[in-house]
Amino acid sequence: MNMEADKFPGNFIRAQIEKDVLGGKNEGRVRTRFPPEPSGYLHIGHAKALCLSFGLAEDFGGFTNLRFDDTNPLKESSAFVEKIKEDIAWLGFRWRIECRASDYFVQLYELAEKLILDDKAYVDSLTSQEIREYRGTLTEPGKDSPYRNRQVGESLDLFRRMRAGEFADGEHILRLKIDMGSPNLNLRDPAIYRIRHVDHHETGSEWCIYPMYDYTHCISDSIEGITHSLCDLSFEDHRPLYDWVLDELNMPCHPQQIEFSRLNLQYTVMSKRKLRQLVDENLVDGWDDPRLPTLSGLRRRGFTASSIRDFCQKIGVTKSENNVELALLYSCIREELENTAPRSMGVLQPIKLVIENLDEDERIQLQLANHPKDESMGYRSLNFSREIYIDRSDFREEANRKYKRLVLGGEVRLRYGFVIKAEKVVKNAHGEIQKILCSCDRETLGKNPVGRKVRGVIHWLPVPEAVPAQFNVYENLFSVDYPDTDPREYRELLNPNSLKIYNGFVEPRLELAGPEDRFQFEREGYFCIDSKYSRPDALVLNRVVGLKDSWTKMDQA
Repeated sequence: MNMEADKFPGNFIRAQIEKDVLGGKNEGRVRTRFPPEPSGYLHIGHAKALCLSFGLAEDFGGFTNLRFDDTNPLKESSAFVEKIKEDIAWLGFRWRIECRASDYFVQLYELAEKLILDDKAYVDSLTSQEIREYRGTLTEPGKDSPYRNRQVGESLDLFRRMRAGEFADGEHILRLKIDMGSPNLNLRDPAIYRIRHVDHHETGSEWCIYPMYDYTHCISDSIEGITHSLCDLSFEDHRPLYDWVLDELNMPCHPQQIEFSRLNLQYTVMSKRKLRQLVDENLVDGWDDPRLPTLSGLRRRGFTASSIRDFCQKIGVTKSENNVELALLYSCIREELENTAPRSMGVLQPIKLVIENLDEDERIQLQLANHPKDESMGYRSLNFSREIYIDRSDFREEANRKYKRLVLGGEVRLRYGFVIKAEKVVKNAHGEIQKILCSCDRETLGKNPVGRKVRGVIHWLPVPEAVPAQFNVYENLFSVDYPDTDPREYRELLNPNSLKIYNGFVEPRLELAGPEDRFQFEREGYFCIDSKYSRPDALVLNRVVGLKDSWTKMDQA
C-alpha cells in the first residue's frame, strides 16, 4: 500500500478508503470500477473520475475494472466502446478486467425473478404518462399503482412473457415494491426492467427486455467485488436504492457508494445529451472537434495526457460545486509545452515584404535553436531572403507610440535577422496593400543597432522556402460562462466566432512533422499538427493555446 502524498489535496474519499484499509474492512482490499455508457465519447469530466478511481486504487495496492454500462441499445455501439478504451489508455490508465453489464444479463434476470418471488417486485401495466402521474412530486407523495398488488404468480408469468417477446415496447415494466410515499423519489417503486425490441451490439437479438441502470449498477459492483463505488453527486439520492437492492437480494458483497462533485468547466458543456446534439446537428466537426471538452477533441487540439492529469490533480475532489475556469486548463498545457515544444515561426495572415537592398538570389543562412533553454533539442537552418512574409497585423501605415511593430517610415528588427525600415507600400486598385517595400541595415544581423531605438521585433518567413499551411484558431465554443446551467436554448449560447481559419505559411521542416506534433510559433502560440485532416502536402495546424504576452493589448493600442 502506498501512503504517499495525496494526488488530490483535501480528498475526503482518500481519507475514507485509508480508514477502511487500516480498519481491515474488505480484508484491506481496494477495488474500484469505471462504468461508462458506450453512447458517446469520454470528456474531461470523465477524466476527473478516471484519475480518482484508477489513482486511488493504485495508491492502495488495488485495481480498477473497466465496465461498460451497455443497458440501452438504442444509443450504444461497439464503435463507442473502442473509442472509450482508446481514450482511457491514452490518458495513461490500465484496467485489470474489462467487462460489460451485458455479461451479467442472465444473472440480473434471475435476480429479478427472485425479487418477484419474494414479493419485492411486480409487473406494472400503467402507461408511462400514468406512471408519472402516480409518482407524485417533491412535496406530494405518490400513490400505489392498481397493479402493485398483483399476485406473485401473475407478475412472474408476465415477466417471463416479457422476456419471451410477447408484448410491445412500453406495454409492461417491472418495478420494485418499495414505498410510494417516500420523500426520496428514487424509492417510489422504481422501474428495473423495460421492453425494447431492438438488437444489442453485444448480445444481438437474444434479449428484448433490458435492465435499468440503478438496478444493474449495484449488482454488477457486487458481482465484481468492488469495494468503493465512486460516483458524482447526481447519484447521492440514488444511494438508498443502491443499498436497498443489495440488502434485499442478500448479495455477498456490498460495496460502499461515495459521491463527489462533478466538473463544470467554463464555456463548455458536459451534458452528454447536449454534446450529442452538437454532433448530430453538425454544429461541430464530430465528437473529436477541438472545441469540445471530449478527450479526443482535446487530444486533437494538442493537449497532452499529462497536462489533463495535472489539471485533474489541481482541481481536487470535493462535495461542493466544482466550477472551474478554463484558464486553469490552459495554464496546465502551456506550462508543459513551454518546456517541451520546439520553437518555430509561422505566419498566419501573410503579406509580402521586399527588402530592396538585398539581391534577388541572395540567401543568408541562419542557425536557429529549436529551444532557447534546451540545447539537446538541436538546431535548424532558415535562409534569409530578399522577399519575406510577415503578418498583416505587424504593419500599419500610421500608429501611435504604443504600437511596437512596423510602421511606414519606422524601423523594427526581424526576429534573428536585420533591422528593417518600411519605405513604401504598393496597393492594388481597391486600395489594399499588396506588398511593403523596405530597406535593411546589414550591420544589425541578429542584434539591435547601437544608439538607435527600434519599435520592436516581429517574426517572418522567407518566401522561397515558406510552406503553405492552414491554421485553425479556436476560441470558446459558448459565449456564457457555464452553459449547462443556463436556462436558454443551448444553440443561442454558441459563439459564432469559435473557429477562425487562416491560410498562411510555416517553416519547411514542418513538412516532416507527424500527427500531434506540437510547436511554439513565436509570438503566435502553441500549435499542433491536426491528426484528422493534415497531410504532408496540405498541412493543417490547430492552436492549442495562446502565449502569455502583451500582443493582444498592443493590437488594441
